[in-house]
Amino acid sequence: MVSYKNPVIAAVQAAPVLFDLEKSLEKVKAYTKKAADKGADIVVFPESFLPAYPRGLNFGAVIGSRTDAGRKDFARYAKQSVAVPSRATEILGDIAKEHQIYLIIGVTERDAEWSDTTLYCTVLFFAPDGKLLGKHRKIKPTASERLIWGEGDGSTLPVFDTPFGKIGALICWENYMPLARAYMYTKGVQLYFAPTADARDSWQATMRHIAMEGRCFVIGVNQYVTKSMYPNDLASYDELETAPEEMCAGGSVIVDPLGNIIAGPVWGEEEILVAELDLDKITEAKYDFDPVGHYARNDIFQLYVNEKRQTPRAD
Repeated sequence: MVSYKNPVIAAVQAAPVLFDLEKSLEKVKAYTKKAADKGADIVVFPESFLPAYPRGLNFGAVIGSRTDAGRKDFARYAKQSVAVPSRATEILGDIAKEHQIYLIIGVTERDAEWSDTTLYCTVLFFAPDGKLLGKHRKIKPTASERLIWGEGDGSTLPVFDTPFGKIGALICWENYMPLARAYMYTKGVQLYFAPTADARDSWQATMRHIAMEGRCFVIGVNQYVTKSMYPNDLASYDELETAPEEMCAGGSVIVDPLGNIIAGPVWGEEEILVAELDLDKITEAKYDFDPVGHYARNDIFQLYVNEKRQTPRAD
């Protein structure tokens, strides 16, 4: 049995400087330092932290029509998004290296290889030496998210082996996809990160269910966002007219492998949730239920996953 160190996890419930990549990177620096000062080995930020999860905006789109104002806001959003690799990823790597932590952060990724304009909802994983370990692209954006984000494929569903256990992530409502979760379990995920934009009470039940189902630690991390944080010079700012002042209340939470909440949930403020995880709890939890071991019934059920990278041309 591999021996892992018990990690200190820091889940950063905060908002970026919306639609401003440079200032948001400064906020990542500041919050990572605070987390590292609290002893964190792994620091995780919410879904699409860079440059923003554009809650409340529709970018001027209705069925059969788009507006010029919406196109301008989308172009602004795309320009502030994160190409991989880029100066922004170098800065993130430097932050991880400076504090000797694993940095896991949600970004809106701009396709740097094929189109330079197609965007993806992505999680980036950085090691303590600053290296970009890899990324996960959201495989199914939800509802109106599909107006702004493309779909990832099976080539970016990684689980990384670290001194603190095997780490991986699914984003927001991907966590409602049973086969996606099952795939994570088959890869041995022990620290399961769930960056999200869902602040509903029902999300808490999801985090606890996944922890019990996967017999893993689950770290759900969300933003805290108010309407006053939005730049008022957005071309389609009027789309926010009826939005409440508190647009995302948070609800970040850390759950152990038996579904017990060990930190959070925290609501209504920016906060860093910190917890030391006892990895022996995973083995203890799997004593009576192991989803890919003695409880799997592989003679009945088989999971097929297409991990092939999909490209716009056949090479």
